[in-house]
Amino acid sequence: MDHGLFGPGSVTWRVMGEPILLVGGFRALLMQGLHPRAMRGVAQNSALMDPAEAWSRFTRTTEFVRVRTYGTSAEVARAGARVRKIHSKLTALDPDTGERFRLDDPDALRWVHVGEVDSYLSVARRAGVPLTDAEADRFVAEWRRAAEVVGLRPEDVPGSVAEMRDYIGACRPGLYFAPEVPHPLRQSLNAPLPPRLLPFKPVLPALTLLAFATLPRWARRLYGLPATPVGDLWATVTLKTLHAGIGLVPAPVRYAPDARRARRLNAAA
Repeated sequence: MDHGLFGPGSVTWRVMGEPILLVGGFRALLMQGLHPRAMRGVAQNSALMDPAEAWSRFTRTTEFVRVRTYGTSAEVARAGARVRKIHSKLTALDPDTGERFRLDDPDALRWVHVGEVDSYLSVARRAGVPLTDAEADRFVAEWRRAAEVVGLRPEDVPGSVAEMRDYIGACRPGLYFAPEVPHPLRQSLNAPLPPRLLPFKPVLPALTLLAFATLPRWARRLYGLPATPVGDLWATVTLKTLHAGIGLVPAPVRYAPDARRARRLNAAA
């Protein structure tokens, strides 16, 4: 049977279905926001404050992550081709250099990839999802396959936790929050949601604040936010508490259909 990029026995299938990874998804967006070209590419090609456009972009991104994680090889290939085609056609202006660049700029794509992998792994481990150091390295290595989907070569992205840490450290001098881009925390206070989701609007600032708190201290400072060990401790305790509370919900309700199927296949592997 075709299980796509990962499949039974993969660390990815064991980790990605956990609901607490929603915080990791928000953290990944915040990591992306510190790469000026990556963020300007999005900001100059998306009506971020338009409720209809913002929500449709979010749903497209969510569906892409779902297909990439659980889809068949053919489904993943189609989703990747769509993303690569869109990125190859869009450009943005770098006001620092006056250069116009394409959205499939490899440096930006690599940062987005690593920010996503680092975010999922960091949130999972701090929340208490059981992962040994060897399994964490396997998770990073497995996601090299995901990098290929967006147009990167697997060997050009980190393949272990140590390589990922070194890459992020090397990128830090060039990272900053582009001043012309709306601040995510302010945006969360007036999130552009469709009418049917307006009851969830009060939750978004708290979720965004938690995602911010899970960032490294240097990243929080780049966003102009406080960064102390107390904030680190609060984030870890909150993640563990939420994950434990969600764990009390019966599995048929707790997990999405794809995650339930992955758990069944993992158990049979």
